[in-house]
Amino acid sequence: MMVDLTIMFIFFGFVMWYMPGTIHRYLPKYTKPFLIFSIIRAIVGIVNSKYKDLKGQTIVKSIQNITTSDILSILIALIFIYFNPQFNYSPRILEGLVIATYIFELLIIGVLFAFKKSMEADALNLIEEANKKEEQLIPLKEVHQLDEVTKKQFEKIIIDESGEKVYNYLLENSDLQTSGTLVLSTTTRFNILNHPEEYYNTIINLKRINDVNRINKFFEAVNTKLPHNGVFVSCVETKNLRKQRILKFFFPPFNYIYYIIDFLLKRVAPKFFLTKKLYFLITGGNNRVISKAETFGRLYSCGFEIINEKIIGNYLYFIVRKISAPFFPEDPTYGPIIKLKRVGKDGKIFNVYKMRTMHPYAEYLQAYVFEKNKLEEGGKFKDDFRVSTLGRIMRKFWLDELPMLVNWLQGDMKLVGVRPLSKHYYSLYNKELQQRRIEHKPGLVPPFYADMPKTLEEIMASETKYLDAYERRPLFTDIRYFFKAFWNIFIKKARSA
Repeated sequence: MMVDLTIMFIFFGFVMWYMPGTIHRYLPKYTKPFLIFSIIRAIVGIVNSKYKDLKGQTIVKSIQNITTSDILSILIALIFIYFNPQFNYSPRILEGLVIATYIFELLIIGVLFAFKKSMEADALNLIEEANKKEEQLIPLKEVHQLDEVTKKQFEKIIIDESGEKVYNYLLENSDLQTSGTLVLSTTTRFNILNHPEEYYNTIINLKRINDVNRINKFFEAVNTKLPHNGVFVSCVETKNLRKQRILKFFFPPFNYIYYIIDFLLKRVAPKFFLTKKLYFLITGGNNRVISKAETFGRLYSCGFEIINEKIIGNYLYFIVRKISAPFFPEDPTYGPIIKLKRVGKDGKIFNVYKMRTMHPYAEYLQAYVFEKNKLEEGGKFKDDFRVSTLGRIMRKFWLDELPMLVNWLQGDMKLVGVRPLSKHYYSLYNKELQQRRIEHKPGLVPPFYADMPKTLEEIMASETKYLDAYERRPLFTDIRYFFKAFWNIFIKKARSA
């Protein structure tokens, strides 16, 4: 935005200098309306995502945002000039400014995307090198026991910072008293990156991650400083623990009023484009509301696995082990509408659109949840803490499925068919059914709602039965399954899986 407005000011100064007559005559006359137009242009640009980060965008989309924003801003400015004739501002000057700036913007976008492409190639090389490095399985460093004086210093520092219970937990579950352990109390990745690479086997950070501005970058920094199987320990005040603290601290009904305001400002606001920018500008990312599912999902996406967790006081302490390099997700899902990678026809991976019903980064926790909780009736995960309160309501009334209509219109899915599965869930199926599934497009209405199976084995049997029937009589089978599913959903009240 600052670059955009700077270009405008440069061209405005050039026009004032170029116009016949003296600059003293035109500058006072045109400055005020020009500043008003600049404000209008900035606001329209923000609303229309003109200044959105180029990451995840195509050059066509960026040009489209710039073009739409410039046209809207000049239309609004012309309307403003029309209803405020006292400004006596020449529309030709306005049009000239916009056209000149627009051409210059396109040149800048072209340069930026060329640079972005070059940087992405470099990033891919770095990731490739990191993956090769992980394949070598760099061992843990040799360590020695600390002397008694240093042990006592460690003990005092940790107890003063986090309490005796935390110290005892760390003593029992980590190599706290060896030379291979680094203990920090920081919210910046600079203090992580400032240490020698692969010098420590264990990194303990006593600060909660709620106050870390860019959490993933912080976790990635920790990952780079640990060898394979290195351990990272930290803590978080989860959404539920925060709610308990607030409701206990204030008297009713003020506790619920405070909790709702806190939730909207520090949980909801960071998820939307406009409010997110404002939130981070005001708070710097401090004191963010973050769920357990989001915390663990971020850790898994950054190359860690959970090996221990415990609630101490009002914080959830977690101990994780480095198992790989970070995944560096190109387009992490954080907003209300999400894109989920699913296995489609011919094994092609495509994006399924849904309303968010799980906490952000929950998609990285499928293996973790399966290992901890297994499956319950209907093939769903038992006690799935990844599903949010609002998500349960949306699933109940099928609101989460509505965006999948876009996949139907795009031709990635048909109306009736087997449900599109994630790679992990797909891997749980037997090889024969895996092959048969990818011979057909997945569907919006799966055979699950016609047969209502209760276990994974029954779900596989239901899908096999549907595929057998579909391959014999495609149209008749889909019509029969559609109306059977319709009956179960609207009459028997089957809920969204």
